[in-house]
Amino acid sequence: MATVTTSHKACTVNPLKMSQPIGAALAFMGLNHCMPTLHGSQGCTSFGLVLFVRHFREMIPMQTTAMNEVTTILGGMDNIEQTIMNIWERAKPDVIGLASTGLTETKGDDVDAYLKLIYKKHPEIADLKVIYVSTPDYQGAFQDGWSKAVVRIVQEFATPCTVKQLDRVNVLPGSHLTPGDLYEIREIIESFGLSPVFIPDVSGSLDGHIPEDFTPTTLGGTTLEQLRTMGAARATIAIGEQMHSAAIELEMKTGVPSTVFDRLTGLEANDKLMQHLSALSGKPVPQKYRRQRSQLQDAMLDAHFFTGGTRIAIGAEPDLLFSLGSMLADMGCEIAAAVTTTHSPILEKLPAEEVLIGDLEDLEARAKDCDLLITHSHGRQMAARLDIPFLRYGVPTFDRLGAAHKVTVGYRGTMEFVFELGNTFLADEHEVTPATWTNSSEASSCVSGGSCNSCQGTTDADHPQVAFS
Repeated sequence: MATVTTSHKACTVNPLKMSQPIGAALAFMGLNHCMPTLHGSQGCTSFGLVLFVRHFREMIPMQTTAMNEVTTILGGMDNIEQTIMNIWERAKPDVIGLASTGLTETKGDDVDAYLKLIYKKHPEIADLKVIYVSTPDYQGAFQDGWSKAVVRIVQEFATPCTVKQLDRVNVLPGSHLTPGDLYEIREIIESFGLSPVFIPDVSGSLDGHIPEDFTPTTLGGTTLEQLRTMGAARATIAIGEQMHSAAIELEMKTGVPSTVFDRLTGLEANDKLMQHLSALSGKPVPQKYRRQRSQLQDAMLDAHFFTGGTRIAIGAEPDLLFSLGSMLADMGCEIAAAVTTTHSPILEKLPAEEVLIGDLEDLEARAKDCDLLITHSHGRQMAARLDIPFLRYGVPTFDRLGAAHKVTVGYRGTMEFVFELGNTFLADEHEVTPATWTNSSEASSCVSGGSCNSCQGTTDADHPQVAFS
């Protein structure tokens, strides 16, 4: 079990974490026909917009209330009102997801009161749902913003339903799951004859498809009808500790029983998922996944020769850190350095001696003797300075293609991670050239005509017919 400590430096030197507001904005992007909006200055939204565009390489719908010095002091109601009305007139969204920033939180805007006055003043937007979530960026981190946004979505839409859909399953995915992960989870659940509804569903809106028509809002994701019928589900599956509060909120409001899986990367973790889905559906685990389980076991056997005993440095959000870190431990790796962004109960379960809540500078200081670095793209300079291999995981990943389609869940996704891990060490191996040659019964004779026990050649050119061992 890990000891969780916090860095007490005077400032963050090389940031690891992303802020709460953009975590909430990403959650709102998983709702269909939604316009994520940040209540703050234009710079706050511009930063998040650029980050998401570089990571997903897609059009990202985001708006801002464009607060300035004067409106910040006087209060932001006029800006919020003007923003909502402009969005309504131009985009006609079903939902506006409004997330606060450090600027407006410091001022202390009473946004809930503002919204009541705006609805009263503009009856024409009565059907427009504006969901406000408090996400000051001087507290918490990316996954905290996502978690808070999902809790607010559940609070706004979840109601008890008398008519149940026996095949429906609510799925509350954490922010560490990619659209590719959600596709894999959907396929697994559907193979048991169940119908999953993801809340939110970024696989519908950020999976990299080309739409037939342009829309200024999100295209794809969880619909209003699906949100309003959460209470009709048979069960709820939450993935990641960050979704624990949303799962409890949904169960309290609807009575739908919930189960939280702290990770879906790894053999044991997926065994538990399969057993749970089999119990829910009353059906045996499909042969397809029995085969994939066997393939994963074989992959772990193949790869452990290259991963066992290696020292890993990893920096990520808590749930991603736990998911990948636990799998690394399963492969015989030592987590020599673990740095994360925010507090979470899951951190104490990580198979490492210490987890530090800090920045990339802290990670670099602890990674000097490590064999591999795992973090998002902002760690690339660190990897170059340390001269160690580098795997990119997390948001943002902007210097590689396909970040949205990377899969690390399920037996198949775990196997892909195992292969990527093993191949990274294989690619980094250096050819070992022996200093001298000694007599060997398996060695062929030297091309120079002499015997190897008397020749002192040290290169392939000296011994083209002799294989290195």
